[in-house]
Amino acid sequence: MMTIIILMVSNMQLHAQNFDAIRGFNGCVVMINVKTSDSLIYNQMLAKERTTPCSTFKIWNTLIGCESGLIQSKDSLFYIWDGVKRDYEGWNQNLTIAEAFKYSCVPAYQNLARKIGVRRMNKWIRKIGYGDCNTKSGIDIFWLPRKGKTSILISPMEQALLIKKLVNGKLGFSAESKSLLKKIALSLVTNNGRMYGKTGSGENVGKENNNIGWFVGLVESNRGSFAFACLIKGKRASGKIAKQIMTQVLMDNQYI
Repeated sequence: MMTIIILMVSNMQLHAQNFDAIRGFNGCVVMINVKTSDSLIYNQMLAKERTTPCSTFKIWNTLIGCESGLIQSKDSLFYIWDGVKRDYEGWNQNLTIAEAFKYSCVPAYQNLARKIGVRRMNKWIRKIGYGDCNTKSGIDIFWLPRKGKTSILISPMEQALLIKKLVNGKLGFSAESKSLLKKIALSLVTNNGRMYGKTGSGENVGKENNNIGWFVGLVESNRGSFAFACLIKGKRASGKIAKQIMTQVLMDNQYI
């Protein structure tokens, strides 16, 4: 069955065909025009709810790493595999930053966070206003859901607003750092535009059958540039599915 949903806040309008993809999840979509105050929200209650960012924090870990002089180029060696065999085959090798971002390699980004260090990381977290700014669970796990730990928390609305501020040069990151991020975050190119983003998957700790899936990023299209965040919760939720949902919404409406 096809559902046609029309959502409008300010002057943005979204005709979301095939939005049935989000059924079975507690999900939301946020889109913000990076040049105006126009925004669009599907499920405003969830859009304002803070939760763990999971691997979407790799967006900011990358930028902070660049600003700290720890990432030289997208193709230079970034991660030297420690020889420990892990479940994700892409993690079991040396990686460039582009590959580490693509494979969402947790050990690689944990190493980066440790090199950045607590003081420098906290300085940037506070400077950009990342969610509740709580990194107390540990420098190399604070963005991840862990039993017995409280991760940093951020809402989908806050995620999208930060992307807007990043695009508009409001957060203090250099043009070089932002350029490298765009190169490694490019996810899809069509005749209508380009989509950049990062997925995130994890367990909503303490809540049975309530996994979470994120996709956060930017779309540059013939219709303008829009920061976005998609969050889903449920037994089957994952970043992969959140990305599929967000991509379908953007394609249905010819943003990409």
